[in-house]
Amino acid sequence: MTAALASTPAAHLDATDPLAAFRQEFHLPAGPNGQPCAYFCGNSLGLMPKAARAAAEQEFDSWERLGVEGHFQAPSFWMHYHDTLTEASARLVGALPLEVVVMNNLTVNLHLLLVSFYRPTATRYKILMEGGAFPSDQYAIESQARMHGLDPAEAIVELVPRPGEYTLRTEDIEAKIAELGNSLATVLIGGVNYYTGQAFDMATISRAGHAVGAYVGFDLAHAAGNLALHLHDWDVDFACWCTYKYLNSGPGGTSGVFVHERFAHRPDLVRLAGWWGHDASVRFQMKKGFQPMAGAAGWQLSNAQIFPMAIHRASLALVERAGGMAALRRKSEQLTGRLESHILNLGLPTSQLEIITPADPAQRGCQLSVLVHRRGRELFDFLAAQGIIADWREPNVIRLAPVPLYNSFEDVDRVGGALARFFSEQSAVNS
Repeated sequence: MTAALASTPAAHLDATDPLAAFRQEFHLPAGPNGQPCAYFCGNSLGLMPKAARAAAEQEFDSWERLGVEGHFQAPSFWMHYHDTLTEASARLVGALPLEVVVMNNLTVNLHLLLVSFYRPTATRYKILMEGGAFPSDQYAIESQARMHGLDPAEAIVELVPRPGEYTLRTEDIEAKIAELGNSLATVLIGGVNYYTGQAFDMATISRAGHAVGAYVGFDLAHAAGNLALHLHDWDVDFACWCTYKYLNSGPGGTSGVFVHERFAHRPDLVRLAGWWGHDASVRFQMKKGFQPMAGAAGWQLSNAQIFPMAIHRASLALVERAGGMAALRRKSEQLTGRLESHILNLGLPTSQLEIITPADPAQRGCQLSVLVHRRGRELFDFLAAQGIIADWREPNVIRLAPVPLYNSFEDVDRVGGALARFFSEQSAVNS
């Protein structure tokens, strides 16, 4: 972030922000004083779009009036509802429409993809992931290894930072992939690590994995709606993401799946099958013998989750109206850079407080993870009392995520001011 932008008054930046009006499209929770809070927890659960209620209500109305005929009559057409999400989802993650489908929930989709893309043999059985991955990913991979009769301790290789560092270096990931070589079956990494906020170089990791004959996939829970993604061009094999964080589609919302087009016409691929993944042209003949749909749609199991998808559809429309991820990313870098400046300007030693998220904007989204070595929980509670909603992660990390759709530059300055007051008070007490 430039020094000029960092020093420009927040009021001016908000007044000239082309995305400022989108803040009014969301319900902002009230803080302790009854005024709207500064919400910095979109990396855990995004805010509710005002359009969400009407979107769900429309489907309630169709259910009420039409019953089962809602599958076939306007305005719902539930039979093909998931198709209405395809184009926007493809643009969101940089994919071809054939390569994406919205279905299920994130960990369910991760398991479905691993069934197809983790196919260990006697010699090629290793699966590589980042150490400290989100627990659900760890549990999924452990159980997948066990299903193949493998010991997770032998099959799973975890990447860890160098001593004294908090994040992984791309060259170290490449080196580990090359070292594993022909023993590596699959690489599965979070596009953005939930704890540190590090964004990984997915194109480079994909190339390295393919060079040794491994499949490469990503859990994009903290990347979809946060980073500008180009999954097709990066040659990623598979990916999945949730929609309730940066995509603001409600708690427990639906999930997205990407499968590269090279697998689009591979009915021979091992997969778990369900009737909604069956060829739609003959699906209702109700015959035995699974014939998968082309593309990612062939991994579907059941018909669409209409109510979560209705909310997601409304949220995707906001992303599209805002100009897509390119526009959101520009503001994201400005907000995150300004927040970083506030924290660095505190002038605190790293023995007291440090940002463990990479300083390079290309290696992070809109999350900064702040490691507080002393009185971390006290600081978190202080922020909450100031109407600032952040996220606490044990043992001593506060995650702050300025989301471009609804956070303002004034919000960022509120955080900066609260941090300055807290440490000033602590300094006065200790002096």
